[in-house]
Amino acid sequence: MTVNGSGDPMGEARTLARWALGAAAATVLLLLTGLGAGGLLVLVSALLGLACSAVGIWWFLAHRGPLRVLGALLAVAAPLLVLVLYVVWGLWLTALTAVGLWSVALLCARAALRRLRDLDGKGRGARAGLVRGERRPRPQRPVLIMNPKSGGGKVARFRLVERAEKLGARVVVIDPSVETDVAALARQAVADGADLLGVAGGDGTQALVAAVAAEHDLPFLVISAGTRNHFALDLGLDRADPATCLDALVDGEELRVDLGSVSGRAFVNTVSFGVYADVVQRPEYRDAKAGTAVDVLPDLLQGGEGDRLDATADGLRLPAQQALLVSNNSYAAPDPFGAAAARRPRLDGGELGVIAIRVDGAAQAAEMAVRGTQSAGLNVLTAARVEVTGKAPGPGAGPAGSSDGTIAVAVDGEALTLPTPVVCTLRPRALRVLVPRHRPGVIEPRPPMDWRRITEIAFQPSPRS
Repeated sequence: MTVNGSGDPMGEARTLARWALGAAAATVLLLLTGLGAGGLLVLVSALLGLACSAVGIWWFLAHRGPLRVLGALLAVAAPLLVLVLYVVWGLWLTALTAVGLWSVALLCARAALRRLRDLDGKGRGARAGLVRGERRPRPQRPVLIMNPKSGGGKVARFRLVERAEKLGARVVVIDPSVETDVAALARQAVADGADLLGVAGGDGTQALVAAVAAEHDLPFLVISAGTRNHFALDLGLDRADPATCLDALVDGEELRVDLGSVSGRAFVNTVSFGVYADVVQRPEYRDAKAGTAVDVLPDLLQGGEGDRLDATADGLRLPAQQALLVSNNSYAAPDPFGAAAARRPRLDGGELGVIAIRVDGAAQAAEMAVRGTQSAGLNVLTAARVEVTGKAPGPGAGPAGSSDGTIAVAVDGEALTLPTPVVCTLRPRALRVLVPRHRPGVIEPRPPMDWRRITEIAFQPSPRS
């Protein structure tokens, strides 16, 4: 996009901010006047359709039988009905124009914030932790632990053992038929003189070896041979070809990232409590994740009256939560329904991300869909310390909580049962991660939307020539 003041980042930011405010004002004006007084009808019907769809999703997840079927139909039919009504009422042009104007407003606003960020230290605050690492001498005695079963056999498919050994690494291949203490293997490697530890496996295995590497202040190598590789994703590594991660052994740079701790156990991504953790505990979850969740969620949610969790985040009480996600740094766009697809723009921010969800019924599900993070049932925040004190009874349950003082926890996707209270903390920049200098997955994170800042930029006077 070419704007006035090209070559002057502040001038470009000012022009873009003014375009953003103009497009936003035009959107509001359109919806108020509405090309034939239909603008408000467009807005109200869209919000109503969104709320009805959320109610349908809630009924589908929290109930069985006819109400589940009705929920599935409502979730699909509500947005389709809104589109049909736009056409019947002749409002499709109003709706399309409003969406277009609002899209222009968002694009210009984000572009202005990016210009401002680049002007302020060339993006140092948002990007340095992941993009600009420090060059280190090539490791002389690297030891890599590989799980041949992980990711459906990626170790064999990408010939990771042979490629690593050609680069001078010693490879320890786990026998998947035998229960193995991966942390013990890593400690033995350190005792034998390893100057780097690495893992080709899932995020749960990555975290166990990362803890040993941090304990001995050794660099850690991530090889994206797991199923989802969330940690590798946020490091910018190539998840499609895990062999490229081995390039770090000969042409790498070192990043300092945070390492999470949950009751003394390390985690690199997330710790989940509540309904998701309960689903992960099911033996059938590994082979049929979506099917297992759909099958057991009604028993766990009980229409909004299932078990809850009491927690505190830096002293802020979060009572009777149905689900709680604690992450090693915050996700860029917190979304309780899509966190798995989100990304963390940095891994060295020094704070835990917290997403707490409490839905008591269909009405609150609708409110969450319409109001997002402003709804009463959704808390999105950051904290230095999160403590889950135990189970709390649901709205329709008796006063009893957990009978044995333990709760289900999913640590980087691994099912565990831990005694309460469960405490999550963060060790800032405790982990040295060796990554290839060229990482195709590194992206520039979007700056958070801040309309107050956009307004300040737009009305900032231009310097006199």
